[in-house]
Amino acid sequence: MSQPLTQPYTPKPLTKAQLVSALAEEMGGDKQTATAALDALQALVARTIQAGGALTLPGIGKIACRDRPERMVRNPQTQELTHRPADRAVKVTIAKALKDAVNS
Repeated sequence: MSQPLTQPYTPKPLTKAQLVSALAEEMGGDKQTATAALDALQALVARTIQAGGALTLPGIGKIACRDRPERMVRNPQTQELTHRPADRAVKVTIAKALKDAVNS
């Protein structure tokens, strides 16, 4: 008998409630202030990216919107080529400081 494949442990991401609690603790404030700060940051990022701009979060990374041209794509099941119209995609580039912190 062969050994079963084991998956590396991947912790679940923080929920918004957990993130708000941790943010409030780091700021030394209450949860209402932390929720307002998180919501304001989300709204700012969404507005900036929607307008086609880019935003840098120091120590975390850069979030930008990039245009993708129209192209032909292949359905992997049927191998059929189909036309895909031009669209926009969000690109996140992780900061070197965060990469170094994770890998140290």
